[in-house]
Amino acid sequence: MTAVSHRSTVYLRATPERVWHALTNADESGLYWGHRNVSTWLPGSPWEHQRTDGSGIADVIGIVEVSDRPYRLVTTWAGPEGQRAEGPSRVTFDLRHWQDLTRLTVTHENLADEDERADAERGWSAVLSNLKTYLETGHPLPQQPWLMP
Repeated sequence: MTAVSHRSTVYLRATPERVWHALTNADESGLYWGHRNVSTWLPGSPWEHQRTDGSGIADVIGIVEVSDRPYRLVTTWAGPEGQRAEGPSRVTFDLRHWQDLTRLTVTHENLADEDERADAERGWSAVLSNLKTYLETGHPLPQQPWLMP
């Protein structure tokens, strides 16, 4: 089966530096994502998507492939249980500045199948909506959007 991908784009009233910080700062990402993104963010370094309950459990792990602050971040994306036959998926964050806006495009590639693509679409829509609200108002959405039925 051919791997599939998902792409989401959101426009934020924030600088690329501000968006980058929200994506890569562990404490801040935990406020709107429900997980803390933990890494040094240097190419080749590991990163973890850790639960915010204080357990330190990482539900997603990967390697930072590209880190061009504040314009491009590429990471592998895998479950902690081990490698898939087709290898990890890959997430690219592209940030482009224009006047008072930043266009953030997230591309999630090498998804195993249509079910995984649909899960990625639901997840990224929720996270990016919460990120936008957080950056523009100072507060995340009142409920975690990824829990909405």
